[in-house]
Amino acid sequence: MQVSAQIPTPLLDQIAQQVFGYDALHEGQRQVLEAVLKRRDTLAVMPTGSGKSAIYQIAGLRLPGLTVVISPLIALQKDQVEAIAQQDTVKAVVLNSMLSKRERADVFEQVASHAIEFIFLAPEQFGNKEALACIKAAQPSLFVVDEAHCVSEWGHDFRPDYLQLGQVIEVLEHPVTLALTATASPLVRKEIVARLGLMSPAEIVKGFDRPNIYLEVHQFHSEEEKLHTLLRAVADAAGLGIVYVATRKAAEQIAQALQVEGVSAAAYHAGMTASDRDHIQTQFMEDAVDVMVATTAFGMGIDKANVRFVYHYHIPGSLDAYYQEIGRAARDGEPAVAKLFYVAGDMKLQRFFAGGGQVDEETLAELAELLETTDTPPMETDLKAHFELSQPKISAALEALESEGLIKRGLDGEIGAIADDPDVESTVEQAMTHQQRRKQFDQSRLHMMRGYAETDACRRDYVLSYFGEAYDGGPCGYCDNCDNSEGDNTAYLQPFSIGSHIIHTNFGIGQVMRYEKDKVNVLFETVGYKTFVTEMIATSVTYLEDNGDKP
Repeated sequence: MQVSAQIPTPLLDQIAQQVFGYDALHEGQRQVLEAVLKRRDTLAVMPTGSGKSAIYQIAGLRLPGLTVVISPLIALQKDQVEAIAQQDTVKAVVLNSMLSKRERADVFEQVASHAIEFIFLAPEQFGNKEALACIKAAQPSLFVVDEAHCVSEWGHDFRPDYLQLGQVIEVLEHPVTLALTATASPLVRKEIVARLGLMSPAEIVKGFDRPNIYLEVHQFHSEEEKLHTLLRAVADAAGLGIVYVATRKAAEQIAQALQVEGVSAAAYHAGMTASDRDHIQTQFMEDAVDVMVATTAFGMGIDKANVRFVYHYHIPGSLDAYYQEIGRAARDGEPAVAKLFYVAGDMKLQRFFAGGGQVDEETLAELAELLETTDTPPMETDLKAHFELSQPKISAALEALESEGLIKRGLDGEIGAIADDPDVESTVEQAMTHQQRRKQFDQSRLHMMRGYAETDACRRDYVLSYFGEAYDGGPCGYCDNCDNSEGDNTAYLQPFSIGSHIIHTNFGIGQVMRYEKDKVNVLFETVGYKTFVTEMIATSVTYLEDNGDKP
């Protein structure tokens, strides 16, 4: 069934109800749909659970031609295809590594014969020349990038395969492109637009607030006290929940400790077999397990409505990651609780993780020289084995060299030197600077996460301002600090408006994100988030007049 893209906007709700079974569209969904149906590239940032899939399903139906949906996880692809199949209106297929040769051929045949409306696949599938050629021949009208924050190197869940998508969009002759994500700070949004090559995009940010989630932090002086409090909190909690931890060992130990307490709990982490992870996830989704104790390997694409609490036993590496993870609670709109269990010593663990993708200068130089001198372009997998590097490290190294123009990576994983007369020494030096900048940025985000844990101000205001959204409602009344606060009526200096841009003498252009008492937080492209005493920074910056007002 194909519906003309010229159908008036008031009929969008009717299409949503009759074709896809949705009760109604909210204003954010309508705004994104209207932009896409005008054939504008669009970046949509909408809270978890706000119905982003409904947008591309309706848009795909109304725009003639194939809709390509980039989805990072096989399980998520399967869920999305099954959801469309239940509507019994249009056909959707997946293209992933689990398909047999015959099944892949069948998918290609269906695409070629225009028998399907949606094809779901992960970015790495475009490394297959046959897949790319088949999709290009179908002339897709809509290209959807779900979990678009994965394309940003400054995002909390950067995935190197996503970097190819800008090149893929070009090869496909730039169909209308829709990028969707639930969490993206201003700098991440800017990079998504640049990496995907979005052309004059509509940028629709529909708020990050999850007002039904109570925000709470518990601070401890010892690990023993923290563990004891967590176990009691989970045992006393009503309903199903998730406990996030930073390590596989912690996931196993806490799950076992909860079981001793009589809690139906299971561990989930990347060290388990895929079949074991699938089995445990299925049990949780079907309410056969009450509590999932998991590393960050668990969560993306999990759409379970009745999660009543999300607890963090270790402090996450960024507010981006934290807010996405707690957003897996309360998708049914009912109240839920997000608690962070915090010991200052946990910061050491996250600082260690923050440096995990760094490659030393000697290795980077050897890699650059090999790429510059080789006659046969190597594959990324070969380089990984040759240098005995982990996947994150080889990806980080190649991305750094590519950003400095030494190489260009093909969609099939092939790598070749492209500079005619490269200055390897200079390239390596610049690439090391690139790596250092990334490390500084990660550390600045961790600093902001610590600020959230230790603030005595409204936690909701802290989170929303981090994402560039002003919170004008005063104390939220639904976090521990607002409940315990007696109020602070002191008038503090606020010389720059929230969202305005300044030029710092050392750090360059930055965006004013938030004030807290006598301090101001600024996001810089060069070094990330910095916090200053307001009176001091007022003497070391220039206010950009194009903001429309002055200090």
